[in-house]
Amino acid sequence: MGVHSTVVFTDLFGSTGVFEALGNARATQAITEVTSWIAKVVESHGGRVVKKLGDGVLALFSNSTAALNAVVAIQRIHRERMTLMSPDRRLPIRIGVSSGDVEIVAGDCYGDAVNVAARLSDLSGPHQIWANSAALDSVSEAPGVRFRILGPIGIRGRAEPCTVYQVEWQEDVNSDFLTMQAHLDSELAGEEDDVLGRQIELTWGTKKKTFKSFDLPIHIGRVRQAEFVVNDPRVSRSHARIDWRNGSVMLVDVSSYGCWIRFSGGGSDLLLRREECVLHGHGEVALGSSFADVDAPIVKFSVS
Repeated sequence: MGVHSTVVFTDLFGSTGVFEALGNARATQAITEVTSWIAKVVESHGGRVVKKLGDGVLALFSNSTAALNAVVAIQRIHRERMTLMSPDRRLPIRIGVSSGDVEIVAGDCYGDAVNVAARLSDLSGPHQIWANSAALDSVSEAPGVRFRILGPIGIRGRAEPCTVYQVEWQEDVNSDFLTMQAHLDSELAGEEDDVLGRQIELTWGTKKKTFKSFDLPIHIGRVRQAEFVVNDPRVSRSHARIDWRNGSVMLVDVSSYGCWIRFSGGGSDLLLRREECVLHGHGEVALGSSFADVDAPIVKFSVS
């Protein structure tokens, strides 16, 4: 019988480039220093390190609150640590968190929650934490932490999509740290954009436009000044804004009547009224009227 646990999977983003820059011996040392430090933080928060996987760490926690406290601490402290490192040794961390039943066999762990945590780590971006809904069921947002819904995401080998949230952890940093963070972001931006190639394609009727991450923010609205014009009376003059934030494409509703989001792969529609969510994969946005309205102005999106 499985043991209900919260699984944490951390991965170092950009390790291949570090091997190219430093050579095998120095790169291995740099990666080992970070993974050993992650293991110590996990243990200091009551977690158990199951194993290290090259540039990854797999850990188990008996409760989600301890797991979330640990991963937020890892991201916050590591971001400060990186300011003291030479650029060729900076390795951002991406983290997946999942709760569920886990089978412990000969010191290793198996199960759906393990697979989901590993997959969420793969799908997330540098400096990000993605968690399934089960991991957040009994957890309150700590000071400076927010849970932003990403919607249903298909997990390879899983019949049902899983509802995923991004755990935002950067909101309570001081101004000095924000200055350092901005400096790091500018240094890492080229690398992240090259690797991720993030862009969003919007389609409404015969109109199709593609926006790169560096083009954002852009506005969707009825007026000609909007970068993506949807000329329909139900659409506000400035209805929604698309931002590039922390490696994610964000849809921000600024309208009178709201936006409805529908992600490909199933799951319920998400209503935003003066709220925001992360856009991922493919889907549709109904502007000013729900999908139940057969004539609703619907913009298709594709994030790649």
